[in-house]
Amino acid sequence: MKNLTAERLERLSSKIMDEWEKRTLDEVKAANLQETLALRNSLPIYLSQLADALSKTIDRTHARKAADKLDSTRIGKRHGRERAVAFEYTMDQMILEYHILRQTICDVMETEAPLTPVEREVIVCSIEQAVNDAATQFSDTLRDYQDQMAHTLAHDLRNPLSTLRASAQLMTKKTDDAKWSQERLARIIHSADRIDRMIQGLLDVSRIKAVDEYMTQFKECDLDWLLNDIASEMNVCNDDRFIVKSSGKCVGFWNEDSLRRVIENLATNAIKYGEANTSVIFSANQEGQEAILKVHNSGKAIPAEEQSTLFQKYKRASSAENKIGWGLGLAVVKEMVDIHKGTIGVESDSDKGTEFVIRLPMDSR
Repeated sequence: MKNLTAERLERLSSKIMDEWEKRTLDEVKAANLQETLALRNSLPIYLSQLADALSKTIDRTHARKAADKLDSTRIGKRHGRERAVAFEYTMDQMILEYHILRQTICDVMETEAPLTPVEREVIVCSIEQAVNDAATQFSDTLRDYQDQMAHTLAHDLRNPLSTLRASAQLMTKKTDDAKWSQERLARIIHSADRIDRMIQGLLDVSRIKAVDEYMTQFKECDLDWLLNDIASEMNVCNDDRFIVKSSGKCVGFWNEDSLRRVIENLATNAIKYGEANTSVIFSANQEGQEAILKVHNSGKAIPAEEQSTLFQKYKRASSAENKIGWGLGLAVVKEMVDIHKGTIGVESDSDKGTEFVIRLPMDSR
């Protein structure tokens, strides 16, 4: 049986979460780029555990204390891991969330009755334990991902570099066959493009991690022109597979470079994972105060159970398991769409193919 303070905490949990979310959105810049569910995530579980810790009627044996610490560690580690893979979060911002939580718990609970020194100490110690665990996990997660990316980069660059070098060496020995030389040149260009995409992917991640101010500079942009420009460039090396279908100009205020990266990432995925030798369709239309941007390709469907996690960092569909890549492309796309205050979703089945649908406000300023 819980004491009155523990029961008060449980009763006020919703109010604490709402107040904490409001303060966090005001004081932590990165929180404004998170969905509500992702922002609050493990908070209800933590408050429930804190209520147990505040209950004096629970037998505070060594075993119980060890179990409480284990629970706190698990929640702190989970929170640290989640924040580490959110591009926009720094450790300082994550720790600030906990400081706000401590203040909010005390402020809300003391609107009804003051906390005793012992109760306040329990809250402070619990928060400190969670902060320590979260900070450790945040650092460990970043280090693991950095090691993984360095290994993947070294592995992924080796193949296109080897192809590029071998093709160039062969061309120095055989220059009298124009068709043969053109084939070698095409391979060199293709390999160089792969390397460029890998580097660009890393640049996207680093820019978003810093929440680059340039990415929020919105100017007048025509989606119809942008799609045609991208299709024209990509058709040079993809046998004219890209087709634009739109109703004409679609002009709004967006960041053109960011949207170009969004479309290029989706287009590259369409070629990489879609059915060979089929068209990839771009379309852009205005519906009321929104622009609707679509990228469609034919091919194997993305399983329904995987679609909900497709935009998470380092998550990849089962169809991509044998493909080389970071598992960051769609996460980067979603971050860029979020910066525009837009939404992105996917529709996929074996008959209709896969279509990514982006909805943007006509003015993202």
